[in-house]
Amino acid sequence: MKLSGAGLVGASLLGATGCDLAERIRSTPPKSEPGTNVVLVVIDSLRKDHIGAYGNGRTKTPNLDALAKESLRFTQAYPESIPTICARRAIHTGNRTWPFRDWVPPKGEDIILQGWQPIPNGQVTLAEMMRAAGYGTYFVTDNMHQYKPSYNFHRGFDAFEFFRGQTTDNYQPIWTYPPEKVNQALLRGNVPAMMGQMRQYFANVQARQTEEDWFAPQVFTRASEVLESVSGGGPFFLTVDCYDPHEPWDPPEEYVRMYDDEPYNLKEPFSVIYGPSDYLLERELQRMKARYSAELTMMDRWLGRFLDKMEELDLFENTLLILLSDHGVAHGEHGFTGKPDNVLWPEVTDIPFFIRHPGGKGAGRTSDFYASTHDVAPTILSFLGIEPQQPLDGQDLSVTLDGGEPERRDYFTLGYNDHVWARDDRYVMFSLNDGSDAKLYDVRADPEQRNDLAADEPNIVKRMFEGYILRDAGGPLPTYNYDT
Repeated sequence: MKLSGAGLVGASLLGATGCDLAERIRSTPPKSEPGTNVVLVVIDSLRKDHIGAYGNGRTKTPNLDALAKESLRFTQAYPESIPTICARRAIHTGNRTWPFRDWVPPKGEDIILQGWQPIPNGQVTLAEMMRAAGYGTYFVTDNMHQYKPSYNFHRGFDAFEFFRGQTTDNYQPIWTYPPEKVNQALLRGNVPAMMGQMRQYFANVQARQTEEDWFAPQVFTRASEVLESVSGGGPFFLTVDCYDPHEPWDPPEEYVRMYDDEPYNLKEPFSVIYGPSDYLLERELQRMKARYSAELTMMDRWLGRFLDKMEELDLFENTLLILLSDHGVAHGEHGFTGKPDNVLWPEVTDIPFFIRHPGGKGAGRTSDFYASTHDVAPTILSFLGIEPQQPLDGQDLSVTLDGGEPERRDYFTLGYNDHVWARDDRYVMFSLNDGSDAKLYDVRADPEQRNDLAADEPNIVKRMFEGYILRDAGGPLPTYNYDT
């Protein structure tokens, strides 16, 4: 396999730095004889329709495209719940997060969304099960929400590295922000909140000097160092979770010029308001799209460097590799930006999902099975022949690599805060938890979901809500008073 991480805008790979993580790994003795390794890559806010392998011809994603050619690619993958923390709870446990029953907003948390809470203590994590089976377990991420110890995402990992400083992480004193960068930012809507976000973000990153200092390069460089440290020992499980291309969209300018080389004299849409897109001028919206594509291309380049390291270490022949995203983000396609909970159109719900078999099985094939985030853990465990320590809700997708099919899913459902979504082979429907404010689309005739049929087809809406949503939820969905 040849996966080239050669850069699109020349920069060198950051060399090994003798990091503390590498030292901790070296002190962790191999737990078993060499076997099949597992690398799990999670990319935040990665839109499926911005990847060349899924038909996009504009955004440059050569390394994702190369990996897709070597992988089984799922064409209808969706998170079982949204957003960040909800999707990752499912990835790390193999159990559905939705429906969000018994949800208690974490104390001191400024994100109040149903299901946004730590991994329950009673659930065994994938990393814990892998470690019990003799695997070395390692985790590298810059996702600011996962470094909070109470959230339990570190459980089961022998060594983990959380890069601080993303977005609103109060990593550096906010008063140290560079005014010239904040003055560039487009601030509309809740201006004090946007101003605070930009001040904190640019305070966090003001020491950057070269591309290697951006977050995605740091994550994939450190992950490459982990590979070097562990590849000669026993089997390992490495999770690499990259926050890019989540906003703020602030890559080096040479990436932005790849997608927008016209004069631009307006404020920069580094971040986004979660709501109607009419706060943006058309030129500002174009710039936002360019900045997202630029951030994605930078991430892809450093993912390529990581894949190059796997090739250099001859790991592709004995490593199962899974890559997926948690959700997408809207750029005005249906009149909204960001990912509000009522914007459950393809730009938010559709995710990429690749499985690369170490022996090449399934390479270049596609599956239209409704693959999801809670399928990751059962797929890995089944592939390795590891018996799970608890019942899992997800399915083993590895059978697809041999030409088989998982247990049939005639439809799929997901939840996002107080909204629900369902699809089958004909329709997509989403609504509030009680079935009100529904939207319905015939995805055969209208794949971009432009023509809402809910008013004309109330019986189909009712069938999908009662037969899919309430069936999977086990009855009416809970309601919460967010003020308590």
